[in-house]
Amino acid sequence: MSTLVECVPNFSEGRDKAKVDAIVEAMKMDGVFLLDREMDADHNRCVITLVGEREPIQEAAIRGVGKAAELIDLNQHQGAHPRMGAADVVPFIPIDGVTIEDCVAMARYVGEQIWKRYQVPVYLYEAAATSPERQNLENIRRGQFEGIRAEIATNPARKPDYGEPRVHPSAGATVVGARKFLIAYNVFLNTPDVEIAKKIAKAVRFSSGGMRFVKGAGFLVRGLAQVSMNLTDFEQTPIHRVFEVVKREAERYGVTPVSSEIVGLIPKKALESAAEWFLQVENFDSSLILENRLAAVMGGKMAIGGLRAGVEPFVEQLAAPTATPGGGSAAAASGAMAAGLATMVASMSRGKKAYLQHERELSEAIARLSTLREELKAAIEADAESYNAVMKAYKQARESASADGIIDAALKQATSVPLSVAERAREVVGIVERLQPITNPNMKSDLTTATALARAAIQGALANVEINLESLKDAGFAAEVRKKAEALAS
Repeated sequence: MSTLVECVPNFSEGRDKAKVDAIVEAMKMDGVFLLDREMDADHNRCVITLVGEREPIQEAAIRGVGKAAELIDLNQHQGAHPRMGAADVVPFIPIDGVTIEDCVAMARYVGEQIWKRYQVPVYLYEAAATSPERQNLENIRRGQFEGIRAEIATNPARKPDYGEPRVHPSAGATVVGARKFLIAYNVFLNTPDVEIAKKIAKAVRFSSGGMRFVKGAGFLVRGLAQVSMNLTDFEQTPIHRVFEVVKREAERYGVTPVSSEIVGLIPKKALESAAEWFLQVENFDSSLILENRLAAVMGGKMAIGGLRAGVEPFVEQLAAPTATPGGGSAAAASGAMAAGLATMVASMSRGKKAYLQHERELSEAIARLSTLREELKAAIEADAESYNAVMKAYKQARESASADGIIDAALKQATSVPLSVAERAREVVGIVERLQPITNPNMKSDLTTATALARAAIQGALANVEINLESLKDAGFAAEVRKKAEALAS
Protein backbone atom coordinates (compact mmCIF):
# COMPACT_ATOMS: atom_id res chain seq x y z
CA MET A 1 0.00 0.00 0.00
CA SER A 2 1.30 3.44 -0.88
CA THR A 3 2.06 5.91 1.89
CA LEU A 4 1.90 9.52 0.81
CA VAL A 5 3.07 12.26 3.16
CA GLU A 6 3.31 15.98 2.55
CA CYS A 7 6.17 18.00 4.02
CA VAL A 8 6.19 21.80 3.90
CA PRO A 9 9.53 23.06 5.25
CA ASN A 10 9.89 26.83 5.74
CA PHE A 11 13.40 28.23 5.30
CA SER A 12 14.64 31.66 6.37
CA GLU A 13 15.67 32.76 2.90
CA GLY A 14 13.43 34.53 0.41
CA ARG A 15 15.82 36.76 -1.50
CA ASP A 16 18.74 34.66 -2.73
CA LYS A 17 17.43 32.30 -5.42
CA ALA A 18 20.74 30.43 -5.63
CA LYS A 19 20.53 29.41 -1.97
CA VAL A 20 16.93 28.25 -2.33
CA ASP A 21 17.87 26.29 -5.47
CA ALA A 22 20.64 24.57 -3.52
CA ILE A 23 18.28 23.64 -0.69
CA VAL A 24 15.73 22.22 -3.14
CA GLU A 25 18.49 20.32 -4.93
CA ALA A 26 19.60 18.77 -1.63
CA MET A 27 16.07 17.42 -1.08
CA LYS A 28 15.80 15.74 -4.48
CA MET A 29 15.62 11.96 -4.26
CA ASP A 30 13.62 9.05 -5.63
CA GLY A 31 10.11 8.88 -4.20
CA VAL A 32 9.91 12.58 -3.37
CA PHE A 33 8.23 15.16 -5.62
CA LEU A 34 8.38 18.95 -5.56
CA LEU A 35 4.86 20.39 -5.75
CA ASP A 36 5.55 24.05 -5.13
CA ARG A 37 8.09 26.64 -4.02
CA GLU A 38 7.32 30.16 -2.83
CA MET A 39 9.85 32.93 -2.15
CA ASP A 40 8.90 36.16 -0.38
CA ALA A 41 11.53 38.89 -0.21
CA ASP A 42 9.68 40.99 2.37
CA HIS A 43 9.25 38.06 4.74
CA ASN A 44 12.69 36.80 3.63
CA ARG A 45 11.32 33.29 3.71
CA CYS A 46 10.63 30.46 1.32
CA VAL A 47 8.09 27.68 1.58
CA ILE A 48 8.79 24.39 -0.18
CA THR A 49 6.01 21.84 -0.67
CA LEU A 50 7.06 18.21 -1.08
CA VAL A 51 5.06 15.00 -1.27
CA GLY A 52 6.39 11.48 -1.23
CA GLU A 53 6.64 8.07 0.34
CA ARG A 54 7.18 7.94 4.07
CA GLU A 55 10.82 6.85 4.16
CA PRO A 56 12.35 9.03 1.41
CA ILE A 57 10.50 12.21 2.42
CA GLN A 58 11.98 11.92 5.92
CA GLU A 59 15.47 11.82 4.44
CA ALA A 60 14.69 14.68 2.05
CA ALA A 61 13.59 16.88 4.95
CA ILE A 62 16.71 16.07 6.95
CA ARG A 63 18.97 16.91 4.02
CA GLY A 64 17.11 20.17 3.39
CA VAL A 65 17.70 21.25 6.99
CA GLY A 66 21.38 20.38 6.66
CA LYS A 67 21.83 22.42 3.49
CA ALA A 68 19.97 25.37 5.05
CA ALA A 69 22.25 25.23 8.09
CA GLU A 70 25.21 25.36 5.73
CA LEU A 71 23.98 28.32 3.67
CA ILE A 72 21.87 30.56 5.93
CA ASP A 73 23.27 32.73 8.73
CA LEU A 74 20.58 34.03 11.05
CA ASN A 75 23.01 36.55 12.48
CA GLN A 76 22.70 38.37 9.15
CA HIS A 77 19.04 37.56 8.46
CA GLN A 78 16.38 40.29 8.43
CA GLY A 79 12.75 39.92 7.38
CA ALA A 80 9.16 40.65 8.34
CA HIS A 81 8.38 37.06 9.34
CA PRO A 82 9.45 35.80 12.79
CA ARG A 83 12.11 33.08 12.65
CA MET A 84 14.23 30.96 14.95
CA GLY A 85 16.09 28.73 12.52
CA ALA A 86 17.68 28.60 9.09
CA ALA A 87 15.23 25.75 8.58
CA ASP A 88 12.50 27.34 10.66
CA VAL A 89 9.70 24.80 10.72
CA VAL A 90 9.32 21.33 9.17
CA PRO A 91 5.78 19.92 9.39
CA PHE A 92 4.63 16.49 8.16
CA ILE A 93 1.03 16.13 6.95
CA PRO A 94 -0.74 12.77 6.33
CA ILE A 95 -2.12 12.41 2.81
CA ASP A 96 -2.75 8.74 2.00
CA GLY A 97 -2.04 5.48 3.77
CA VAL A 98 -0.69 7.17 6.89
CA THR A 99 -2.17 8.61 10.06
CA ILE A 100 -1.32 11.67 12.08
CA GLU A 101 0.28 9.26 14.57
CA ASP A 102 2.55 8.00 11.79
CA CYS A 103 3.57 11.58 11.07
CA VAL A 104 4.32 12.13 14.76
CA ALA A 105 6.73 9.19 14.63
CA MET A 106 8.28 10.66 11.49
CA ALA A 107 8.71 14.06 13.14
CA ARG A 108 10.48 12.51 16.11
CA TYR A 109 12.82 10.50 13.92
CA VAL A 110 13.64 13.54 11.77
CA GLY A 111 14.17 15.74 14.84
CA GLU A 112 16.61 13.28 16.34
CA GLN A 113 18.53 12.96 13.07
CA ILE A 114 18.77 16.74 12.58
CA TRP A 115 20.55 17.07 15.92
CA LYS A 116 22.80 14.06 15.38
CA ARG A 117 23.90 15.08 11.90
CA TYR A 118 24.02 18.88 12.05
CA GLN A 119 24.05 19.85 15.74
CA VAL A 120 20.90 21.94 15.26
CA PRO A 121 18.62 21.61 18.33
CA VAL A 122 15.03 20.64 17.60
CA TYR A 123 11.68 21.43 19.23
CA LEU A 124 8.56 19.36 18.51
CA TYR A 125 5.21 21.07 17.91
CA GLU A 126 1.53 20.50 17.05
CA ALA A 127 0.57 16.79 17.27
CA ALA A 128 4.20 15.82 17.97
CA ALA A 129 4.57 18.20 20.92
CA THR A 130 5.86 16.72 24.16
CA SER A 131 3.93 19.23 26.28
CA PRO A 132 0.72 21.23 25.77
CA GLU A 133 2.50 24.58 25.77
CA ARG A 134 4.60 23.47 22.81
CA GLN A 135 1.66 22.60 20.59
CA ASN A 136 1.55 26.18 19.32
CA LEU A 137 4.49 27.26 17.20
CA GLU A 138 4.20 30.83 18.50
CA ASN A 139 5.04 29.70 22.03
CA ILE A 140 8.19 27.93 20.90
CA ARG A 141 9.34 30.74 18.61
CA ARG A 142 8.69 33.58 21.07
CA GLY A 143 11.66 35.99 21.07
CA GLN A 144 12.87 34.51 17.78
CA PHE A 145 16.48 33.43 17.23
CA GLU A 146 17.96 36.13 19.43
CA GLY A 147 15.60 35.50 22.34
CA ILE A 148 16.06 31.74 22.29
CA ARG A 149 19.84 32.12 22.03
CA ALA A 150 19.82 34.24 25.17
CA GLU A 151 17.65 31.87 27.24
CA ILE A 152 18.13 28.33 25.97
CA ALA A 153 20.90 27.47 28.45
CA THR A 154 19.27 28.97 31.56
CA ASN A 155 15.50 28.71 31.09
CA PRO A 156 14.17 25.12 31.49
CA ALA A 157 11.13 26.03 29.34
CA ARG A 158 13.53 26.64 26.45
CA LYS A 159 15.21 23.22 26.65
CA PRO A 160 14.98 21.57 23.20
CA ASP A 161 13.42 18.14 22.68
CA TYR A 162 16.50 16.97 20.82
CA GLY A 163 20.01 18.27 21.40
CA GLU A 164 21.92 20.21 23.98
CA PRO A 165 20.60 23.55 25.36
CA ARG A 166 22.47 25.70 22.85
CA VAL A 167 21.50 27.06 19.45
CA HIS A 168 23.54 26.38 16.35
CA PRO A 169 25.77 29.48 16.00
CA SER A 170 24.34 30.46 12.61
CA ALA A 171 21.41 28.11 11.94
CA GLY A 172 19.61 28.59 15.28
CA ALA A 173 17.05 25.90 16.11
CA THR A 174 14.44 24.04 14.10
CA VAL A 175 10.84 23.12 14.89
CA VAL A 176 9.54 19.79 13.56
CA GLY A 177 6.02 18.47 13.90
CA ALA A 178 2.93 16.76 12.54
CA ARG A 179 -0.29 18.49 11.69
CA LYS A 180 -3.32 18.53 9.44
CA PHE A 181 -3.30 20.45 6.16
CA LEU A 182 -2.68 24.15 6.73
CA ILE A 183 -3.61 27.04 4.42
CA ALA A 184 -1.25 30.01 4.54
CA TYR A 185 -3.56 32.89 3.64
CA ASN A 186 -2.73 36.60 3.60
CA VAL A 187 -5.00 39.61 3.04
CA PHE A 188 -3.59 42.96 1.87
CA LEU A 189 -5.28 46.20 3.01
CA ASN A 190 -5.42 49.52 1.17
CA THR A 191 -3.23 51.20 3.79
CA PRO A 192 0.42 51.10 4.84
CA ASP A 193 -0.65 51.36 8.50
CA VAL A 194 0.60 48.05 9.86
CA GLU A 195 -0.99 48.75 13.26
CA ILE A 196 -4.39 48.26 11.65
CA ALA A 197 -3.30 44.88 10.29
CA LYS A 198 -2.07 43.89 13.74
CA LYS A 199 -5.39 44.88 15.33
CA ILE A 200 -7.33 42.88 12.74
CA ALA A 201 -5.04 39.88 13.21
CA LYS A 202 -5.66 40.05 16.96
CA ALA A 203 -9.41 40.11 16.34
CA VAL A 204 -9.43 37.08 14.04
CA ARG A 205 -6.89 34.74 15.64
CA PHE A 206 -8.06 32.17 18.14
CA SER A 207 -5.37 32.85 20.76
CA SER A 208 -6.82 36.31 21.41
CA GLY A 209 -10.50 35.42 21.21
CA GLY A 210 -11.05 35.13 17.46
CA MET A 211 -11.93 32.25 15.19
CA ARG A 212 -11.00 28.67 16.01
CA PHE A 213 -8.19 27.24 13.89
CA VAL A 214 -6.90 30.66 12.83
CA LYS A 215 -3.48 32.09 13.65
CA GLY A 216 -2.67 35.63 12.59
CA ALA A 217 -0.23 38.51 12.67
CA GLY A 218 0.16 41.88 10.96
CA PHE A 219 3.08 42.88 8.73
CA LEU A 220 4.11 45.57 6.28
CA VAL A 221 4.63 43.84 2.93
CA ARG A 222 5.23 45.53 -0.44
CA GLY A 223 4.22 48.84 1.06
CA LEU A 224 0.83 47.58 2.27
CA ALA A 225 -0.43 46.38 5.62
CA GLN A 226 -0.92 42.61 5.48
CA VAL A 227 -3.01 40.37 7.72
CA SER A 228 -0.98 37.16 7.59
CA MET A 229 -2.84 34.01 8.68
CA ASN A 230 -2.53 30.27 8.99
CA LEU A 231 -5.78 28.30 8.79
CA THR A 232 -5.10 25.03 10.59
CA ASP A 233 -8.46 23.36 9.86
CA PHE A 234 -10.15 24.86 6.80
CA GLU A 235 -13.08 22.45 7.03
CA GLN A 236 -14.18 23.79 10.42
CA THR A 237 -13.10 27.40 9.81
CA PRO A 238 -13.34 27.87 6.03
CA ILE A 239 -11.34 30.43 4.11
CA HIS A 240 -14.36 32.41 2.92
CA ARG A 241 -15.50 32.97 6.50
CA VAL A 242 -12.03 34.21 7.44
CA PHE A 243 -12.01 36.67 4.54
CA GLU A 244 -15.44 38.02 5.50
CA VAL A 245 -14.37 38.59 9.11
CA VAL A 246 -11.16 40.36 8.02
CA LYS A 247 -13.24 42.54 5.69
CA ARG A 248 -15.69 43.39 8.46
CA GLU A 249 -12.92 44.22 10.91
CA ALA A 250 -11.18 46.37 8.30
CA GLU A 251 -14.32 48.46 7.88
CA ARG A 252 -14.07 49.47 11.54
CA TYR A 253 -10.81 51.28 10.69
CA GLY A 254 -12.01 52.76 7.41
CA VAL A 255 -9.96 50.44 5.20
CA THR A 256 -10.75 47.56 2.85
CA PRO A 257 -8.98 44.47 1.51
CA VAL A 258 -7.42 45.08 -1.90
CA SER A 259 -6.25 41.52 -2.57
CA SER A 260 -5.30 38.25 -0.91
CA GLU A 261 -2.72 35.56 -1.54
CA ILE A 262 -2.23 31.89 -0.86
CA VAL A 263 1.28 30.78 0.03
CA GLY A 264 1.93 27.22 -1.08
CA LEU A 265 -0.99 25.01 -2.07
CA ILE A 266 -4.66 24.89 -1.16
CA PRO A 267 -7.04 21.89 -1.22
CA LYS A 268 -9.65 21.93 -3.94
CA LYS A 269 -12.37 21.46 -1.31
CA ALA A 270 -11.48 24.81 0.24
CA LEU A 271 -12.04 26.64 -3.04
CA GLU A 272 -15.22 24.68 -3.74
CA SER A 273 -16.61 25.77 -0.36
CA ALA A 274 -15.67 29.39 -1.07
CA ALA A 275 -17.37 29.23 -4.46
CA GLU A 276 -20.52 27.81 -2.92
CA TRP A 277 -20.52 30.51 -0.23
CA PHE A 278 -19.99 33.53 -2.45
CA LEU A 279 -22.12 32.34 -5.39
CA GLN A 280 -24.92 30.97 -3.17
CA VAL A 281 -25.45 28.04 -5.53
CA GLU A 282 -28.46 25.93 -4.53
CA ASN A 283 -27.93 22.19 -4.08
CA PHE A 284 -24.20 22.57 -4.64
CA ASP A 285 -22.11 19.42 -4.73
CA SER A 286 -18.55 18.82 -5.84
CA SER A 287 -19.84 16.55 -8.60
CA LEU A 288 -21.34 19.62 -10.31
CA ILE A 289 -17.83 20.78 -11.19
CA LEU A 290 -16.95 19.72 -14.73
CA GLU A 291 -13.41 18.59 -13.95
CA ASN A 292 -14.59 16.54 -10.97
CA ARG A 293 -17.24 14.84 -13.07
CA LEU A 294 -14.74 14.15 -15.84
CA ALA A 295 -12.25 12.71 -13.37
CA ALA A 296 -14.95 10.41 -11.98
CA VAL A 297 -15.99 9.25 -15.45
CA MET A 298 -12.46 8.80 -16.76
CA GLY A 299 -11.48 7.00 -13.58
CA GLY A 300 -14.26 4.49 -14.05
CA LYS A 301 -16.28 5.70 -11.08
CA MET A 302 -19.28 6.56 -13.27
CA ALA A 303 -20.65 4.92 -16.37
CA ILE A 304 -23.23 5.56 -19.09
CA GLY A 305 -26.41 3.63 -18.53
CA GLY A 306 -28.01 5.06 -15.43
CA LEU A 307 -27.66 4.31 -11.74
CA ARG A 308 -27.30 0.57 -12.17
CA ALA A 309 -24.35 0.97 -14.52
CA GLY A 310 -22.65 3.17 -11.98
CA VAL A 311 -23.02 0.87 -8.97
CA GLU A 312 -23.02 -2.54 -10.66
CA PRO A 313 -19.21 -2.92 -11.06
CA PHE A 314 -18.67 -2.51 -7.31
CA VAL A 315 -21.48 -4.91 -6.43
CA GLU A 316 -20.06 -7.48 -8.83
CA GLN A 317 -16.59 -7.04 -7.31
CA LEU A 318 -18.11 -7.77 -3.89
CA ALA A 319 -19.70 -10.92 -5.32
CA ALA A 320 -16.48 -12.15 -6.93
CA PRO A 321 -14.61 -15.05 -5.23
CA THR A 322 -11.76 -12.81 -4.09
CA ALA A 323 -10.89 -11.53 -0.62
CA THR A 324 -11.11 -7.87 -1.68
CA PRO A 325 -13.20 -5.83 -1.75
CA GLY A 326 -14.87 -7.32 1.31
CA GLY A 327 -16.92 -6.38 4.32
CA GLY A 328 -14.72 -3.43 5.26
CA SER A 329 -15.11 -1.84 1.84
CA ALA A 330 -18.84 -2.53 1.89
CA ALA A 331 -19.12 -0.86 5.30
CA ALA A 332 -17.32 2.23 3.97
CA ALA A 333 -19.62 2.31 0.95
CA SER A 334 -22.64 2.06 3.23
CA GLY A 335 -21.38 5.01 5.27
CA ALA A 336 -20.72 7.04 2.13
CA MET A 337 -24.27 6.40 0.90
CA ALA A 338 -25.63 7.48 4.28
CA ALA A 339 -23.69 10.74 4.07
CA GLY A 340 -24.90 11.22 0.49
CA LEU A 341 -28.57 10.78 1.42
CA ALA A 342 -28.26 13.16 4.36
CA THR A 343 -26.59 15.74 2.11
CA MET A 344 -29.44 15.47 -0.38
CA VAL A 345 -32.07 16.08 2.30
CA ALA A 346 -30.21 19.06 3.79
CA SER A 347 -29.55 20.54 0.34
CA MET A 348 -33.22 20.32 -0.67
CA SER A 349 -34.26 22.17 2.49
CA ARG A 350 -31.57 24.84 2.47
CA GLY A 351 -32.62 28.02 0.75
CA LYS A 352 -36.33 27.25 1.04
CA LYS A 353 -38.46 29.87 2.76
CA ALA A 354 -39.76 27.49 5.42
CA TYR A 355 -36.22 26.68 6.58
CA LEU A 356 -34.42 30.02 6.28
CA GLN A 357 -34.00 30.20 10.05
CA HIS A 358 -31.93 27.01 9.83
CA GLU A 359 -29.71 28.21 6.96
CA ARG A 360 -26.50 28.20 8.99
CA GLU A 361 -27.06 24.75 10.50
CA LEU A 362 -27.96 23.27 7.11
CA SER A 363 -24.92 24.80 5.42
CA GLU A 364 -22.62 23.51 8.14
CA ALA A 365 -24.17 20.04 7.91
CA ILE A 366 -23.76 19.96 4.11
CA ALA A 367 -20.13 21.05 4.35
CA ARG A 368 -19.27 18.43 6.95
CA LEU A 369 -21.23 15.67 5.20
CA SER A 370 -19.38 16.43 1.98
CA THR A 371 -16.06 15.84 3.73
CA LEU A 372 -17.30 12.67 5.44
CA ARG A 373 -18.65 11.34 2.16
CA GLU A 374 -15.30 11.83 0.41
CA GLU A 375 -13.39 10.24 3.29
CA LEU A 376 -15.72 7.24 3.39
CA LYS A 377 -15.45 6.78 -0.37
CA ALA A 378 -11.67 6.83 -0.08
CA ALA A 379 -11.90 4.18 2.65
CA ILE A 380 -13.55 1.73 0.23
CA GLU A 381 -10.26 1.25 -1.58
CA ALA A 382 -8.09 1.90 1.49
CA ASP A 383 -9.67 -1.07 3.27
CA ALA A 384 -8.86 -3.39 0.39
CA GLU A 385 -5.31 -2.04 0.19
CA SER A 386 -4.75 -2.53 3.93
CA TYR A 387 -5.86 -6.17 3.65
CA ASN A 388 -3.44 -6.72 0.78
CA ALA A 389 -0.69 -5.12 2.89
CA VAL A 390 -1.38 -7.61 5.70
CA MET A 391 -1.09 -10.54 3.28
CA LYS A 392 2.18 -9.09 1.98
CA ALA A 393 3.50 -8.71 5.53
CA TYR A 394 2.76 -12.36 6.33
CA LYS A 395 4.62 -13.38 3.19
CA GLN A 396 7.62 -11.20 4.10
CA ALA A 397 7.66 -12.62 7.61
CA ARG A 398 7.85 -16.16 6.23
CA GLU A 399 10.68 -15.26 3.87
CA SER A 400 12.81 -13.10 6.18
CA ALA A 401 14.00 -13.72 9.71
CA SER A 402 14.44 -9.97 10.22
CA ALA A 403 10.79 -9.16 9.56
CA ASP A 404 9.75 -8.91 13.22
CA GLY A 405 7.04 -6.37 13.73
CA ILE A 406 5.95 -5.96 10.12
CA ILE A 407 2.84 -8.09 10.63
CA ASP A 408 1.74 -6.06 13.65
CA ALA A 409 2.43 -2.82 11.77
CA ALA A 410 0.29 -3.97 8.84
CA LEU A 411 -2.48 -5.18 11.15
CA LYS A 412 -2.52 -1.85 12.96
CA GLN A 413 -3.03 -0.04 9.67
CA ALA A 414 -5.70 -2.55 8.64
CA THR A 415 -7.40 -1.85 11.98
CA SER A 416 -7.18 1.94 11.68
CA VAL A 417 -9.09 2.03 8.37
CA PRO A 418 -12.34 0.39 9.57
CA LEU A 419 -12.04 2.18 12.91
CA SER A 420 -12.01 5.50 11.05
CA VAL A 421 -15.01 4.30 9.00
CA ALA A 422 -16.92 3.59 12.20
CA GLU A 423 -15.98 6.99 13.62
CA ARG A 424 -17.14 8.81 10.49
CA ALA A 425 -20.33 6.78 10.22
CA ARG A 426 -21.09 7.58 13.88
CA GLU A 427 -20.68 11.27 13.04
CA VAL A 428 -23.11 10.84 10.12
CA VAL A 429 -25.68 9.36 12.52
CA GLY A 430 -25.34 12.42 14.76
CA ILE A 431 -25.77 14.85 11.87
CA VAL A 432 -28.84 12.99 10.62
CA GLU A 433 -30.40 13.25 14.08
CA ARG A 434 -29.82 17.02 14.05
CA LEU A 435 -31.32 17.29 10.57
CA GLN A 436 -34.58 15.55 11.49
CA PRO A 437 -36.35 18.61 13.01
CA ILE A 438 -34.96 21.23 10.57
CA THR A 439 -35.61 19.59 7.19
CA ASN A 440 -38.63 18.76 5.05
CA PRO A 441 -40.70 16.11 6.91
CA ASN A 442 -41.68 14.58 3.55
CA MET A 443 -38.06 13.38 3.31
CA LYS A 444 -38.16 11.57 6.63
CA SER A 445 -37.80 8.19 4.89
CA ASP A 446 -34.53 9.32 3.30
CA LEU A 447 -33.09 10.22 6.68
CA THR A 448 -34.33 6.94 8.13
CA THR A 449 -32.49 5.11 5.35
CA ALA A 450 -29.39 7.22 5.96
CA THR A 451 -29.43 6.28 9.65
CA ALA A 452 -29.84 2.58 8.86
CA LEU A 453 -26.96 2.68 6.37
CA ALA A 454 -24.70 4.54 8.79
CA ARG A 455 -25.43 2.11 11.62
CA ALA A 456 -24.74 -0.81 9.29
CA ALA A 457 -21.44 0.84 8.43
CA ILE A 458 -20.56 1.12 12.12
CA GLN A 459 -21.44 -2.50 12.85
CA GLY A 460 -19.62 -3.85 9.80
CA ALA A 461 -16.53 -1.70 10.33
CA LEU A 462 -16.23 -2.65 13.99
CA ALA A 463 -16.47 -6.34 13.06
CA ASN A 464 -13.45 -5.80 10.82
CA VAL A 465 -11.65 -3.97 13.61
CA GLU A 466 -12.15 -6.89 16.00
CA ILE A 467 -10.99 -9.56 13.57
CA ASN A 468 -7.73 -7.69 13.03
CA LEU A 469 -7.20 -7.17 16.75
CA GLU A 470 -7.42 -10.92 17.37
CA SER A 471 -4.13 -11.41 15.49
CA LEU A 472 -2.27 -8.47 17.04
CA LYS A 473 0.53 -9.05 19.53
CA ASP A 474 0.52 -5.48 20.84
CA ALA A 475 -1.90 -5.89 23.75
CA GLY A 476 -1.75 -2.22 24.70
CA PHE A 477 -2.76 -1.06 21.23
CA ALA A 478 -5.54 -3.67 21.07
CA ALA A 479 -6.95 -2.58 24.44
CA GLU A 480 -6.97 1.07 23.41
CA VAL A 481 -8.72 0.31 20.12
CA ARG A 482 -11.30 -1.93 21.80
CA LYS A 483 -12.13 0.90 24.19
CA LYS A 484 -12.78 3.20 21.23
CA ALA A 485 -14.80 0.51 19.48
CA GLU A 486 -17.01 -0.05 22.52
CA ALA A 487 -17.78 3.66 22.67
CA LEU A 488 -18.70 3.71 18.98
CA ALA A 489 -20.91 0.62 19.30
CA SER A 490 -22.95 2.01 22.18
